[in-house]
Amino acid sequence: MERFKSNGGEHVNPAYDSNLDEPPVYQEANFSNGEQRTVRPSVVSAFGHDTLDRLPNIDFYRNAGSVSGHRAVRPSLQELHDVFQKNGAISVPDTVEDDGEGSDGTPSDDLESAVPTKSNKGPVKFGWIRGVLVRCMLNIWGVMLFIRLSWVFGQAGWGLGIVVIALSCVVTTITGLSMSAICTNGVVRGGGAYYLISRSLGPEFGGSIGLIFAFANAVAVAMYVVGFAETVVDLLKENAAIMVDEINDIRIVGCITVVLLLAISVAGMEWEAKAQIVLLIILLVAIVNVFVGTFIPATTEKKSKGFFNYNSKIFLENFTPAFSVGESFFSVFSIFFPAATGILAGANISGDLRDPQAAIPKGTLLAILITGVTYLAVALCVCTKPPNTNLHTQKFFFFFIYNPHLSSPPAQVMTMVSGFGPLVTAGTFSATLSSALASLVSAPKVFQALCKDNIYTALHFFAKGYGKNNEPIRGYILTFIISVAFILVGNLNTIAPIISNFFLASYALINFSCFHASYAKSPGWRPGYKYYNMWLSLMGALLCCVVMFVINWWAALLTYAIEILLYIYVTVKKPDVNWGSSTQAVTFVSAVSNALSLSGVEDHVKNFRPQILSLTGSARARPALLDLTLKMLINRCMLGSPQGPRSEALPEMNGGMEKNQLWLRKTKRKAFYAAVACEDFREGAETLLQASGLGRMKPNTLMMGFKRNWRTAGAESVQTYVGILDAFDFEYGTLVLRMNQGLDVSHIVEKLLEASAQFTKKQPKGTIDVWWLFDDGGLTLLLPYILTTRKKWKDCKLRIFIAGQPERSELDKQEMKSLLQKFRINCNDIKVIDDIHVKPRDDSLKELEEMIEPFRLREGSKDKAQAEAMQREQPWKITDEELNSFEEKTNLQVRLNEVLQENSKSANLIIVSMPIARKESVSDFLYMAWLDILTKDLPPTLLIRGNHKSVLTFYS
Repeated sequence: MERFKSNGGEHVNPAYDSNLDEPPVYQEANFSNGEQRTVRPSVVSAFGHDTLDRLPNIDFYRNAGSVSGHRAVRPSLQELHDVFQKNGAISVPDTVEDDGEGSDGTPSDDLESAVPTKSNKGPVKFGWIRGVLVRCMLNIWGVMLFIRLSWVFGQAGWGLGIVVIALSCVVTTITGLSMSAICTNGVVRGGGAYYLISRSLGPEFGGSIGLIFAFANAVAVAMYVVGFAETVVDLLKENAAIMVDEINDIRIVGCITVVLLLAISVAGMEWEAKAQIVLLIILLVAIVNVFVGTFIPATTEKKSKGFFNYNSKIFLENFTPAFSVGESFFSVFSIFFPAATGILAGANISGDLRDPQAAIPKGTLLAILITGVTYLAVALCVCTKPPNTNLHTQKFFFFFIYNPHLSSPPAQVMTMVSGFGPLVTAGTFSATLSSALASLVSAPKVFQALCKDNIYTALHFFAKGYGKNNEPIRGYILTFIISVAFILVGNLNTIAPIISNFFLASYALINFSCFHASYAKSPGWRPGYKYYNMWLSLMGALLCCVVMFVINWWAALLTYAIEILLYIYVTVKKPDVNWGSSTQAVTFVSAVSNALSLSGVEDHVKNFRPQILSLTGSARARPALLDLTLKMLINRCMLGSPQGPRSEALPEMNGGMEKNQLWLRKTKRKAFYAAVACEDFREGAETLLQASGLGRMKPNTLMMGFKRNWRTAGAESVQTYVGILDAFDFEYGTLVLRMNQGLDVSHIVEKLLEASAQFTKKQPKGTIDVWWLFDDGGLTLLLPYILTTRKKWKDCKLRIFIAGQPERSELDKQEMKSLLQKFRINCNDIKVIDDIHVKPRDDSLKELEEMIEPFRLREGSKDKAQAEAMQREQPWKITDEELNSFEEKTNLQVRLNEVLQENSKSANLIIVSMPIARKESVSDFLYMAWLDILTKDLPPTLLIRGNHKSVLTFYS
């Protein structure tokens, strides 16, 4: 599909004509499906005149990847601001179609932008009762109600038993509140816990927890089914109807059950929801049956087994705990708590909810309340049984840990208490099957959402959905295979606590997501649900982590290890997604906070870091300049691109900012890109010098390439280039890099392209020759030292060259050696050049003369009036007086090139102290000649001049 391309982050409407200056005429948008969408006319009725501006509308704020494929596009600022010509009309499309660009697998089911369908055959969507409340209640009640609850209260007594239930409810309630806040902070798509965590904390956390959460749900299917199969096999055993043996019968019944559950799930969410309603009715009848049974007078048989009706004396006796050997409050709590972990059953099918933002908070929190009260009521009912009897010895660790040596039926207590025993068995069946069915639906839904985001590219195969509800059939089949495998393998005792911890890790991250988003104080964090507290959410996250260790310490450590490994994997892979996570918001807040704290710290020479502003133009135009800049940095650099004139540069600059930064990120070059619009290059450079950076993170060094075409560029261009050296006025150190092949690869030539990659390769064994001719504060020495600490330059040794006199050569060498030792900078050799003052060779001087000849004024042969007139007409030319005044300095540059040729022709990199030209004394062309003749026909050469403030110290 066609999309209006972005220009600097703004939409450019192809129907827009900037030459028109009459009131806009809006047309209807014709869509590919033949439908027409009425476009709102101009807002003449609201303001009394025609205007291109549009009234606020929700369509402007939809994501590009919406279900309908259409979103409204407002006129850009350029369209509103540009000058129109007369007699015309403007046609601005009302919608824009998504072409699917962006990150692969980005979910396209934007629920809010879905166009209501008139057909009855649309996707099935559930309200908060069927979609959330029913599912959560069925999952939370589970088999604990009939199998483990009596044992929990028998061990802990009803005093600590209430604490166990209350503490469990506290953890789940806090998690429910956090989840409510997150899911009301914008449209919620499919994916449940994965979606909530990934959109809050980012793909690293979401991708790691999403995979293990989907796996946990898949294995949970096997565990619930095994529980159901064990109960069935117990009944077969009582009736002497065992088919093969107990273990194989469990496998047979389990596999048959999973096949039936899969058939219900694949039939569609509507059939699955109907099955859940039937199971809920059976479960409710079984619960009512337990309460009714407590009011039926106890028979003699029941009394003989210790079962009585309500008795205050017995009730009080059961207040205190009576822990068996090896049991404690924590072990009992670890047995009960997994029963409370079904609160995500509704959120896991968020994509199938009519209004997930309203349904998830309401349904989840109400389910926690109802199930908590039910657990408490049922538990207190069974506490009318005398202490130290079967109530205490019944121990059945179903689902997460179970006792394979249990001799009596697990539901015996509830069967005796209830009014009609078989209903307890039916309730057990209902609880196990409903939980298994919910997990069988949840695992593929969560897994599909994870695969759609393409965080794990190998799993993208499972992203495809089928039918009107986009059912994850492939995910269902994968979940079925995993479930059957665990049913057949058998031993679930070991895997059970790991799965329990997987769920708890998800709850911990949901709580932490709420805390993190609140802590970041991002303007985008505006949850509709207000009854949450960031510190309460943090406490909930910590409680979940503690409970993980209470349930099983080694399983908790294994869960953390798996999550950390997945987190590292996703971080290294760097999926191409941007969800505006709270992690980004906190990073921004931390960066600003650190920058502010740095602003209050005075500079110290020991903490000096070269922060380079490199004038590269486009980020990719001069890669060699960029790469060498990055190698000399301890942290990051800033790339500057002065562009102009303003009217022509703005469109290109706006469109190029993001592209350049994206290129830097993709090529793993750690730099910031900044561009300014200006009338000329010098003005732009000065703007960058003054305005770049933030606080203490402002650049302190300017780097640029040598202007190789200075002899043909024209006077204005040369003046602009030399004028950039006004960086000295801003107390910047200055670096100029020259390479024989040049730096600009805009017009690529093979040889030039190879040279541009020179600094990305590992440097061969060789030397970095440092010609430290003038003391500039130590920058000329510090930068090459930093280079030698880089991996690709570690085989290059420093050689230091200094100027001296013949009679002091050895003394100068010893002094420099002592200074380097104090600076703790190692070098391979120190050489004193004692013949720099010697006059250059005639051929070298002739070469210089030829270089500057086109730019000489030659006023010496003219009279005074003529000479002054010539200077006024061509003030940029080199005068004879100037050449005479600076003859020695000019000859020095020529002589330096000769000794550089003699000593450093084979160096990997040459670093030379940059000569400085005095303002209004040395012409721009003479200065360029100095730089040219100094660096001519040499290996890559870097001219350096610090700002004459110390950047090295030998003090501790």
